[in-house]
Amino acid sequence: MKTTAVRLYGKKDLRLETFELPPLKDDEILAKVVSDSICMSSYKAAQQGTDHKRIPNDVAEKPIIIGHEFAGEIIEVGDKWKDKFKPGQKYSIQPAIYYEDGPVGVLSAPGYSYPYIGGDATYVIIPKDVLKQDCLLVYDGPGYYPASLSEPLSCVIGAMHANYHTIPGSYEHKMEIVDGGKMAILAGVGPMGLAAINYVINRKDRKPSLLVVTDIDQARLDRAAEIYPVELAKAKGIELIYLNTGNVNDPVKALQEKVDGKGYDDVFVFAPVPAVIEQADGILGFDGCLNFFAGPSDPNLKAKMNFYNVHYAYTHVVGTSGGNMNDMKEALQIMSEGLDPAGLVTHVGGLNSVPETTLNLPNIPGGKKLIYTHIDMPLTPISEFAQKGEKDPFFAKLAELVAANKGLWSVEAEEFLLKNAPKRI
Repeated sequence: MKTTAVRLYGKKDLRLETFELPPLKDDEILAKVVSDSICMSSYKAAQQGTDHKRIPNDVAEKPIIIGHEFAGEIIEVGDKWKDKFKPGQKYSIQPAIYYEDGPVGVLSAPGYSYPYIGGDATYVIIPKDVLKQDCLLVYDGPGYYPASLSEPLSCVIGAMHANYHTIPGSYEHKMEIVDGGKMAILAGVGPMGLAAINYVINRKDRKPSLLVVTDIDQARLDRAAEIYPVELAKAKGIELIYLNTGNVNDPVKALQEKVDGKGYDDVFVFAPVPAVIEQADGILGFDGCLNFFAGPSDPNLKAKMNFYNVHYAYTHVVGTSGGNMNDMKEALQIMSEGLDPAGLVTHVGGLNSVPETTLNLPNIPGGKKLIYTHIDMPLTPISEFAQKGEKDPFFAKLAELVAANKGLWSVEAEEFLLKNAPKRI
């Protein structure tokens, strides 16, 4: 079986190549990749090469396939796994595996460490490392892109689960957000912030009574309100407020006014900006939990915190990076029940667009760049479909389909693209 994939050979050295996969072993699975969303972590791996902790030292001789947010279809199952998996099943993969025998030990991960598995490929071999840790997850929902986005959504889910609160008179902590409490998501209308809003609104087991979402970009706030309107949240029992903190002299005061000065139970920071972190600290209520979600690139990032409140008001800080297996399973489950993560996606492209997109990811605005590995298509902003459609009926139809879904990507758009986009030869 031949595959075409984007392989990493060293720093900034990504190559789109076709090569032969080795014969399938009894403890492996052959799978087709349909979609992969490009993560900033792939950019970091491509920039750092062997300096990256997950990249093997011998990639110049044994290149690895990049991409770790992918979904597809099982093609062939080795004898050892035939009682659990079947050809034709759709799947996603939890890439954060921990396996001592992997190419770089416990830090080994698909998309970073392996020569025959990664999201930016047409076909892959799922190795025993993934299967033994139950990291191949069957997806029963519609389409493929939701399964690709289950990994970033699991990061949001993990953050919510990681928040904690105290029990008076006890040293035990209650994990989770406060059910019926007051929540704020600061700098919260970027792609991951939208995923958080989506999850909070659609979650069934617990939710806040108030959710305040802030940003300093009114256009992005308006777009978020269009995708997740306050009426939708109200129908789910949540008072949702979008607040532009760039238009007020004192953001902390403006946020506190929404809760009568009593502070918030759960505050999430979605931008690695000291001023935003300090706003979060300033609005914590008694026993309030500040979750620093944003991943900083500055190893010396610092912000002020009120330690008087730490001592007397029991305020505290938690940070998360990624989600675990249960978070991933929850993401797949809620998407199979109807949660659509399309708000994360702003660009769509084919496998041919991966090297340039990955190496220039910080300079490309918007949210997730969704790749379909069996087509050739330049990376294209969804917002430009209509303009391109003036000359190209293919993009005209895509524009029509996304317009029917509030300008968002959709299963219908995906189905049309897979049937009509130029196929890889």
